Amino acid sequence: MPDFAAELERERTILAEGSVVERLRRHPGLRLDPHVAHAGFLYQENAAQVMGDIWREYLSAGRDAGLPVLILTPTWRANRERLDRAGLAGRDVNGDAVRFLESLRREQGSYAGRVLIGGLLGCRGDCYLPEQALSAGDAHGFHAAQASALARAGAHFLFASTLPALSEALGLARAMAECGAPYVVSFVVTREGALLDGTPLGGAIRRIDLGVSPAPLGYLANCVHTSIFTRALRRLEPELRRRVLGLQANTSRKTPAEFDGLPYLDSEPPSVFADAMAALGEEFGLKILGGCCGAGGGHIRALAARLSRRPGTGAEQPGVRL
Repeated sequence: MPDFAAELERERTILAEGSVVERLRRHPGLRLDPHVAHAGFLYQENAAQVMGDIWREYLSAGRDAGLPVLILTPTWRANRERLDRAGLAGRDVNGDAVRFLESLRREQGSYAGRVLIGGLLGCRGDCYLPEQALSAGDAHGFHAAQASALARAGAHFLFASTLPALSEALGLARAMAECGAPYVVSFVVTREGALLDGTPLGGAIRRIDLGVSPAPLGYLANCVHTSIFTRALRRLEPELRRRVLGLQANTSRKTPAEFDGLPYLDSEPPSVFADAMAALGEEFGLKILGGCCGAGGGHIRALAARLSRRPGTGAEQPGVRL
C-alpha cells in the first residue's frame, strides 16, 4: 500500500483528480441521489462504469505525464444519516467505495504504486452555508463511524473536503485522528482569506494544529478559483503557509455563492487553468494540485502536462505508458 505521508515527503508534485460529481450530474441518463450524491452509483452497473471512466481519464493524465495521482472515494455524502435516508443502511458503502477505487488502481499495472486513494468525508449540511455546521463535539461523534469505515477499508489517507466552518472541521479532524490513518483537511475560503464562517484561514489552521493529536499532515482548499486562493495565501503568515499542501480549484472566477445552481457551466479554457495552477504551485510551494467544479478531463490533462515540466518533479521524461 502506498504511504501517503512518505509520498508527500518525496514528491514535488502530486496531481489530484478533477470534478467527478459535477460531471456525473451533467451526464445524460444519470441522476444523483439527493441524499448521498454519487455514492449509490457503486451499485448501478451503468453508472459505475461512467464513474469509473471519469477516474480512468484522470489516471491516464497522470500516468502519461509521469506524475503520481490522488483520487477520492465517492463518499463525500456517505455518512450514516444520509445512507439511511437513501435506503443504503446495512451496506458497507464506504468500504465498497475504497474497494472500487482499489480495483481501478490495480488496472494501472506498474503505475499502480503511484496512485493514492483518499477516503473522502464532507460536512453534514450544505457546504456553502456555515450556519448549518455542527459544533466540534457533535461533529466528532457524527463523523467518527464514517472515518473509521474508510480507514478500516484501506484508504491510504482520509480527506475532509469542502468545509465551510471551523467548528465542524475541528470535530472532523478529531474523528479522523482517532483512526490512525494520515489525514488532511480542506476548506472553502474567501478572497479575504477566511473560511465561509468568517474564521481567518490562519486561525483555523492554528486551532486544529493545537487542538488535535495527531495534527493533519496539512491543509488544502477546494471549490475556489486560483485567483481567490492566491489572495488568501498572500494574507497568510509564512509559518502557517507552510502547512498548506495544495488546491483543487474551480475553473470559474465566481464565488461559490455566485455559481451554485447556475444552469450553465462557467469555465475557463484548460490552458488558462493549467498555467494559473502551475504558477500558484510555484509561488507557494504547493504539492497537491487538481480540480473541482468545472475541471474536466481536458483541464486535468493540461494541468498534468504543465506540472510535468516543473523542475524537480522527476517527470521531465515521458510518462509511463502501459
